[in-house]
Amino acid sequence: MNEHAHHHHHDQGHSRPFAIGIVLNGAFIIAEVAFGLQAHSLALLADAGHNASDVLGLSMAWGAALLARRKASERFTYGLQSASIIAALANALLLLATLGGIGWAAIERFAAPVTPAAMTVMAVAAIGVLVNGATAWLFRGDHHDLNIRGAFLHMAADTAISLGVVMSGAIILATGWLWLDPLVSLVIVAAITFSTWRLLRDSIRLALHAVPAHIETAAVKTWLSGLSGVREVHDLHIWAMSTAGVALSAHLLMPGGHPGDAFLVQVTHELEHRFHIAHATLQIEIGDGETPCHLGCEHEASL
Repeated sequence: MNEHAHHHHHDQGHSRPFAIGIVLNGAFIIAEVAFGLQAHSLALLADAGHNASDVLGLSMAWGAALLARRKASERFTYGLQSASIIAALANALLLLATLGGIGWAAIERFAAPVTPAAMTVMAVAAIGVLVNGATAWLFRGDHHDLNIRGAFLHMAADTAISLGVVMSGAIILATGWLWLDPLVSLVIVAAITFSTWRLLRDSIRLALHAVPAHIETAAVKTWLSGLSGVREVHDLHIWAMSTAGVALSAHLLMPGGHPGDAFLVQVTHELEHRFHIAHATLQIEIGDGETPCHLGCEHEASL
């Protein structure tokens, strides 16, 4: 006997934070490029390059979030929720490529230092603290969504980096240490590479249907095994349908017979509440030995 139960959680898209973040950072990129060229500051141009990739990344994430809200079809029975995973993976690869170019330029600048206009660098970077800080604040909410967590981490890191640029400008102004500008650029690359590598790792794992990092498979199995009437739990699978939505399928051996629809409704509700698993498929088996599980069962009833 099979029973199928699911509670589908629709992605809300976070449209307003994405739109505001893209506009704010887009305007700031123009300012950074203009003043970075005028001031001969690689640190400003490095940060502008990263912010440009952030805007593109935010745009991809926003587009994927909108695609994830599309209804399921006969061809795409889960809808297009996985688009958010593809966007997170593409965003991470884009950032790493951008950081490689910035790092190479910084190394070359050590051999041929250029005097930056320290006051200009400090003023523009100070604006960056405000812009990046405000954008990070917009994404301060639910970090179970890899897209939202990635946006928050990038903006928070950018805020700290802009503070670093302000400090380096002040030191150059006081000491004349021209090597500090490319050094700050390399620090920017190192700091952002760390968070970007985590984003790349997590997005690859989700693309390969790994259990999301915030869920412990053993804890889920233990909880299911402790339900009234359940003797055994097997064929347990947990995977990400999107950067926010998680699915589960499991076989529950219940020799006392099928517990009824109310049991399935309660279990799926608790799975979402306790483990953030929004889509659960549960197969009930009574263990009579007449129809082995591995031969498969054809009947399904949906909630």
